[in-house]
Amino acid sequence: MRIEGDWIRAAGVQEILRLLTDAGHQAYLVGGCVRNDLIGQPVADIDIATDARPERVLQLAERAGIRAVPTGVDHGTVTLVAEGEPHEVTTFRRDVETDGRRAKVVFSTDIAEDAARRDFTMNALYADAGGEVVDPLGGLADLTARRVRFVGDADARIREDFLRILRFFRFHAWYGDPEAGMDADALAACASNADGIETLSRERIGHEMRRLLGAPDPAPAVAAMQALGILARLLPGAEGRALAPLIALEAGMAPDWVRRLAVLGGQGRCDALRLSRDEARRLDLLSEAIGSTAAPAELAYHHGPEIARDALLSRAAVLGTALPEDWSREVGRGASARFPVSAADLMPEYSGPALGARLKELEARWVASGFRLSREQLLT
Repeated sequence: MRIEGDWIRAAGVQEILRLLTDAGHQAYLVGGCVRNDLIGQPVADIDIATDARPERVLQLAERAGIRAVPTGVDHGTVTLVAEGEPHEVTTFRRDVETDGRRAKVVFSTDIAEDAARRDFTMNALYADAGGEVVDPLGGLADLTARRVRFVGDADARIREDFLRILRFFRFHAWYGDPEAGMDADALAACASNADGIETLSRERIGHEMRRLLGAPDPAPAVAAMQALGILARLLPGAEGRALAPLIALEAGMAPDWVRRLAVLGGQGRCDALRLSRDEARRLDLLSEAIGSTAAPAELAYHHGPEIARDALLSRAAVLGTALPEDWSREVGRGASARFPVSAADLMPEYSGPALGARLKELEARWVASGFRLSREQLLT
């Protein structure tokens, strides 16, 4: 089989592959770029695997006038910048020691050894400069069947890095066949190693959860995580029952991981996932709105149309109710509403804290009226 994307013929990609092969080394595209091309998904990062050691890659790049950045030399990775684009070039490796978070590696000249240390078979796919696929572990059949399967023994792969538990569910959400279910050995290994999640940093967990909840339909994966007790370890008190209804309501909309996180509930989500200030603020607004009875127009007036829309979708999913009639029109009406009273209208009768309190009181009356009370009606 051959990959066909235009990206493989890009000048920078071919320049780096030739740099290595012309010097007598093996050089293959590997991992996500090969996987995504084969299933017709966009290719982002381009990774290259080689039997050349990192110091040799640096030497060849210097001779060719290619900018080289020793981004991870100890682990065999050098970033080469060709045609303005970065390409990670990593020496074939095999693990000799792991502790559940990081691995001690030794370099190899054998592509099969390099493939054997990867997480999933669909990530152990390589392609040469002409696009011909090299499949040391049968990953092509798994990719075609949309079967997310660990390389070798699932338990051993997870013990090398416990983040692979979350990666398994994330990969299933993106690439797995929900009708076929999940690999039984993988699920058993995830469950038996769930304690290892406690050793992971919140930054790593947050990164994976962002990508998982950003998948087209993460509901089956999240349901499996809940059934195995993994979701509770990540987000105490969270549950996934509202996620599938939310995704149904989202039809035609771009996935939004914060909106989906909001319907999971749970405690301490901002800290557990190391949310940014903006993400935390938005999650708090959505969570508050889900539990409120504010009408669509009121939500839009106070928080803007996007928060109002997401709050209404989330509330309907959590409560198992239909969206309010004419909700979209009402959101637009609330977002465009302008409070007709200003501070100047109340001065000099009111000043200081009393002025602010009076403005809030009048605004609350105006909102409760459905934005219908006029300035004159409010001031009389």
